[in-house]
Amino acid sequence: MPQEQQRYRERPSRLPGAVVWTWDAPDHPPHKPRSVLPDGCMDLIWTGGRIVVAGPDTHAFQVEPHNRASCAAIRLAPGTAPVLLGVPAHELRDHRADLTDLWPSAAVRRLTDRIDRAPDPAAALERFALDRIADTGPPDPRTVAVAEGLRRGGTVAATAAEAGLGARQLHRRSLAAFGYGPKMLARILRLQRALELIRTGLPYAEAACTAGCTDQAHLAREMRDLAGTTLGAYFAPEAGEAADAAANSETPHPSGSRTTA
Repeated sequence: MPQEQQRYRERPSRLPGAVVWTWDAPDHPPHKPRSVLPDGCMDLIWTGGRIVVAGPDTHAFQVEPHNRASCAAIRLAPGTAPVLLGVPAHELRDHRADLTDLWPSAAVRRLTDRIDRAPDPAAALERFALDRIADTGPPDPRTVAVAEGLRRGGTVAATAAEAGLGARQLHRRSLAAFGYGPKMLARILRLQRALELIRTGLPYAEAACTAGCTDQAHLAREMRDLAGTTLGAYFAPEAGEAADAAANSETPHPSGSRTTA
């Protein structure tokens, strides 16, 4: 297993659809930035005594080497974070925000102190998420149904009909829950589905069609638009430690997976 993957660990969370992950920064950080690919999720990241919210991405997010500090985090399924945070997802689209930008500083300070003192920060962050969802209630079942329908490869029209939503209702709910419209979420989930298939050894063309693209050229265009790279570059040997992982680490940008390339 590549050293990069050894520093990244994840496990399923007790919160439905979520993943708890940790990243141990190396003593000598790599020289190249890493690209975090959009996946429809949002992350709560504890690092360096602060909590950062990674909003939903519409394109690859560059993580510079000097920002890859050790951290613990929980990756929340599409539609979950806005309920937990009380903030519409579209307000955090393509953005990394300190939790103090969203919540009262005193409340954030108490939470951060609790996680700082915990023997297992990742478990403490997960406990917070579980307690918070218990108070707020789960995401809207129709929102969950939309995300699941699109993840399975359903069309936007069919997914809206199954969820009992009109086109305008679906778009409005999607902006609040996912950060963008259903067509963008469908594209992102389709790309992630194709990449997962390629990791299993499926040829590009077959993975493209199985995932729902019209052909390999369609997948290649989506890869350039959403990931900012090509399939060949993403799966090149030097990127192998990232391409082989279903999700990878992300540390916050100072101004403010997930799979990386």
